[in-house]
Amino acid sequence: MTERKPPGVSFESFVDKQIRDAEARGEFAHLPGAGKPSPAVTGTSYDELWWIKQKMAREGLAVLPPTLALRKEAEDTLAAAAGAPSERVVRRLLEEINVKIRDMMFKPPPGPPLGLKPYDVEEIVREWRERRAGQTP
Repeated sequence: MTERKPPGVSFESFVDKQIRDAEARGEFAHLPGAGKPSPAVTGTSYDELWWIKQKMAREGLAVLPPTLALRKEAEDTLAAAAGAPSERVVRRLLEEINVKIRDMMFKPPPGPPLGLKPYDVEEIVREWRERRAGQTP
């Protein structure tokens, strides 16, 4: 525990003395990141949420507004449908994402607009069949 500030000594000089004493004992010699600029300071502009963003990056978390998350999910679903093993799987994938798109269209959350409409299942299945037919030897 640190010692108490003696009466009559200014707070600033008391703290400075504690820092000098700790430095003399070598307590700051082997700190992680010693001699390197702080990661929060290396950017070009100050971001008040820098520590939250670093924590999320370390934890592997990402937060998107609901509409952007759904756009990403819709893109991933189309890619999954293109590589699906059967027409039944293509239809199931598209019908599931269409339900989510319709829900978002009728109950929009805050954030950027969705900019999507439900996929035409029959059109995408037709394209999937054409690609499959072109791949078959």
